[in-house]
Amino acid sequence: MANNPLVDIFRIKDLRDRILFTVFMLIIFRLGATLPIPGINVNALKAYFMAQQSSGTGIGVTDYLNFFSGGAFKNFSVFMLGIMPYISTSIIMQLLILVFPKLKQISQEEGGRKKIQRLTRYGTVLVCIVQSYAVTVYANRIPNALTMDQLPYTLIAMLTVTAGTIFLMWIGEQISQRGVGNGISLLIFAGIVARMPNAFYILIQRVQTRELNPVFVIVVLLMFIGVVALVVYEQQGQRKIPVHYAKRVVGRKLYGAQNTYIPFKINPSGVIPVIFASAVLSFPMQIAGNLGARIPWLSDLSTWLRPTGAPYMIIYTLLIIFFAYFYTQVTLNPIEISKQIRENGGSIPGIRSEKMEEYLTRVLNRIILPGSIFLAFIAIIPSIIQALFNFPQEVAFLMGGTSLLIMVGVDLDTMSQIEGHLRMHHHEGLVKRGKLRSRNL
Repeated sequence: MANNPLVDIFRIKDLRDRILFTVFMLIIFRLGATLPIPGINVNALKAYFMAQQSSGTGIGVTDYLNFFSGGAFKNFSVFMLGIMPYISTSIIMQLLILVFPKLKQISQEEGGRKKIQRLTRYGTVLVCIVQSYAVTVYANRIPNALTMDQLPYTLIAMLTVTAGTIFLMWIGEQISQRGVGNGISLLIFAGIVARMPNAFYILIQRVQTRELNPVFVIVVLLMFIGVVALVVYEQQGQRKIPVHYAKRVVGRKLYGAQNTYIPFKINPSGVIPVIFASAVLSFPMQIAGNLGARIPWLSDLSTWLRPTGAPYMIIYTLLIIFFAYFYTQVTLNPIEISKQIRENGGSIPGIRSEKMEEYLTRVLNRIILPGSIFLAFIAIIPSIIQALFNFPQEVAFLMGGTSLLIMVGVDLDTMSQIEGHLRMHHHEGLVKRGKLRSRNL
């Protein structure tokens, strides 16, 4: 057992405590996903969704929201909105910072980050109130779903669901501070992984009842393995920009010339564009799906935005490309990078100092476009699998798309943090050759 990374993980007290704390928080999340809100008839819910599934009509938007909440949406649990309202508000806040100079100034001041986080939390509460009201309207459409009067149920449900999302937001922050990995990303990851046993059970049932050809299943599984390999390869790829630093005097010491490089990822924003695009689409989809029975044009919008439709896939693709460019410009600003290189006496070989920003911008744009198109292609794979092989929606979501990108990206990020802790305590990493590269989640 010598030099076994798994054994070394639990030998280091700090790392062991962080992992156990993360697991404990994820267990709380999964328990909360099965705890229904007050005033809901669980048996009536199960009967309604089973009838929808057996009729073959599908739920569409509801299935989509239920998948990313780890089954919490169909359970009408306290965590049924998941963490998506917080992500949606974070996107809105980042866009507002770019649009309004006053907010940008606040974010750059001392303590400005905490002020922006506070505003984001307030905005999350408002988004949760709107979405929770839509949920109560949706519950009214289900026969015998309510066990109390409508008004008390509406107030209690809105309060409970909003509090559940805020509690999830707190859990995510605690995991980031006291656990391993990015807390918000891990909550989404846990919700997706929790759906895997049921998805594969449905797949086995379809094969046994001869609704699916076993040959098609094997082909899709091989496609799945190939897509995972491509995603890992793409997540790890990078373009190295050489930087040369001249000799300089700092205090009484003379530092010699250094040659280094700036590692630009093929996909610098990682899985963030996919999460952002999903969050942006889930908000109007939920409002339209839940309030569509009362407002005709919202019903038409819900049908138009169904996850398997062409309009949804086109909008989804454009949003992924947009957020890939947007998030990269926020995290890798060529102007700031060029300024730091010049202040430290550095230069890029063959590029004039005043042309440095233009060069870095051109390189980033060339990298981001194919990377974002690749992300968008992987994200719409579930719809392609459904159309070609008539796969169940639950299985298709796992065979590619958003779920696969999130699972691979979050897994790489968490493993890289664990490897960092191991190397900090003079242990070998999780891999024998090279090292895992952390994603900016």
